Amino acid sequence: MTLDPKDRAIIEATQAGLPLVPQPFAVVAETLGITEAELLDRLDALKKQGVVRRIGAAPNHYRLGMTANGMSVWDVDDTVVDSLGEIIGALPFVTHCYRRPRVLPVWRYNLFAMVHGSSRGEVLVKRDKVADLLGGACQAGDILFSTRILKKTGMRLAAKRG
Repeated sequence: MTLDPKDRAIIEATQAGLPLVPQPFAVVAETLGITEAELLDRLDALKKQGVVRRIGAAPNHYRLGMTANGMSVWDVDDTVVDSLGEIIGALPFVTHCYRRPRVLPVWRYNLFAMVHGSSRGEVLVKRDKVADLLGGACQAGDILFSTRILKKTGMRLAAKRG
């Protein structure tokens, strides 16, 4: 998909976050030389097209004390992995949930769910809740704890070259 130059400019201007001011969209619009109404209309159109998924606050879970993070990995029956993944992904303590291909015989896991907590113990309790929901459809599971943040951003458009 090729983005309209104004839409690309809007994404570039907002992808790192909105300004923390009473009227952030007005500030962004002014920066781009368009009206706030046009900015909002274009963002709405980008959402409807699926280019932008959502616009919302993204709290820093580390600053909120959620410093223990574990990617739980699961070997789930392929016939039910999608439906169970939807259930696991809807849990309030799961921020990312993916189905991924197995790489047998090295990697048997096909369902991944990132679990956050204030301690490893809390994350392990939450992991057990996931295991209970997966039930007999799950043959094995493990958890990979984060030890250091190497990058923490969403996807960013690169600046378009001349």
